[in-house]
Amino acid sequence: MEAALLKNPVSLENTFAYFGLLLGVFPPAAMFTRFLIDARIFQSEDFWILGVIFIVNLISAVVGYFSGKLIGKIVGELEKISWHKMILALPFVGILWGIIAGGAGGIIIFIIGAFFGAFLGATVGSVALPAFAILHRLLKRGDEIDRKHFLPLAVGITFIISAFFLGL
Repeated sequence: MEAALLKNPVSLENTFAYFGLLLGVFPPAAMFTRFLIDARIFQSEDFWILGVIFIVNLISAVVGYFSGKLIGKIVGELEKISWHKMILALPFVGILWGIIAGGAGGIIIFIIGAFFGAFLGATVGSVALPAFAILHRLLKRGDEIDRKHFLPLAVGITFIISAFFLGL
């Protein structure tokens, strides 16, 4: 009955797909921004670097979105088991998700970037997914969450991780 009362429900798969999209855009952008600020070598002839960064972000976002649908199904199953088992399993699922999305985006940077992208993606995923999934389990009604709960939760977690990379 509570699920029927939701005004703007977001399905389980879409919830994690949109969260993956946010994680594919903002933390990599924050990492690249931090790198460009620290490097201080960005000249006008280095403008092509922004194009590469844009492509990496685009690929990470697209892969994060589509793999988020699969991760949503996995988390949906994990939410049916006990809290302890779910909390123990979530970091590993987050690592897998991060390796997929970060590695796919990083492959654009001379293949070696895939390893760095996968490592950084795994780091982000191991923290972001448990934080989001625990709060999702508490706030969902049925298998859906209201948009008024989803947006602050997803954006907040994403921006906190991005702020960490920016050193704020």
